[in-house]
Amino acid sequence: MRLSDFDFELPREAIAQRPVSPRDAARLLHLPAEGPAADLGVRDLPRLLRPGDVAVFNDTRVIPSRLAGRRGTASVEVTLHKRETAAAWWAFARPARKLHAGDRIDFAEGFHALVETRGDGGEVLLRFDREGGDLMAALDRHGLLPLPPYIHRPGGADSLDRETYQTVYARIGGAVAAPTAGLHFTPALLQALEERGVRRVTATLHVGAGTFLPVKHDDLAQHRMHAEWGSLSAEAAAAISAARAAGGRVVAIGTTALRLLESAAGPDGSLGAFEGETDIFILPGYRFRAVDLLMTNFHLPKSTLFMLVCAFAGGERMRAAYAHAIEQGYRFFSYGDGSLLERAA
Repeated sequence: MRLSDFDFELPREAIAQRPVSPRDAARLLHLPAEGPAADLGVRDLPRLLRPGDVAVFNDTRVIPSRLAGRRGTASVEVTLHKRETAAAWWAFARPARKLHAGDRIDFAEGFHALVETRGDGGEVLLRFDREGGDLMAALDRHGLLPLPPYIHRPGGADSLDRETYQTVYARIGGAVAAPTAGLHFTPALLQALEERGVRRVTATLHVGAGTFLPVKHDDLAQHRMHAEWGSLSAEAAAAISAARAAGGRVVAIGTTALRLLESAAGPDGSLGAFEGETDIFILPGYRFRAVDLLMTNFHLPKSTLFMLVCAFAGGERMRAAYAHAIEQGYRFFSYGDGSLLERAA
């Protein structure tokens, strides 16, 4: 399977630079398992789901993980992307080639980190001078929100982004990118799902900055995903299993929720508690074990996320759906519109 199989023409202006307001005013393209796609809105989601369905939301919270610092007199910028311990994070650094083990990077007076290891591809392992909640507090004071590279902010994320690039149900800090399908939800929409009889369950997958990295190999067998940490509680797994046993469908709110559920599922589709890293890479031909419907935004050409939706709903159907979305002026990626995909048979 080749990277070029997942390329398509996307006009630059199709990539949303700001979200619509309110959040649930975004458009929603519904792609049923059979039949034509329908142009709807996110507020139509409750009527597209059934009483007894269970929707799984990723409750990760985006942290201000971009830091500007100095190594001696030289400027350094780092973007944290995966927690190693309570005090140590892997980060992408610029310029990484000038950093060596033992170097000290000062981010503010009294706030610094030491370079423990320099990895491949501009990665370094940083050990901070504090850990846990104290480190999170320092990031809140001195860090910047890590917006995706295709959202253009000359001065970096602004105060509006701090609100809009976070789901209303975000709870557990650790992500460096938002689970963007969840950005469409408002308290009113969550209430409407509850009134419809759709159960809401949360899981956690800390989205890493690797989600923005381009696929470099045309032969996709050579691509390796960055690992991300996730957890699914025994209670959440039991609730999902009970809904499925009663005939309900499992609706993943976002590709991160889907990837976590598929990582947690056994070969027979059974779910239990899960905690650990996942680097699952889903391509056409993958046999889905846990998820029946996927709500997700529109993804970029040649991205692992476009590969995932092609695997879920069928490559030809997704290419046709994306061509329709571009023609109809749907807005793409993190701040863009959404889609509801039913799994291909």
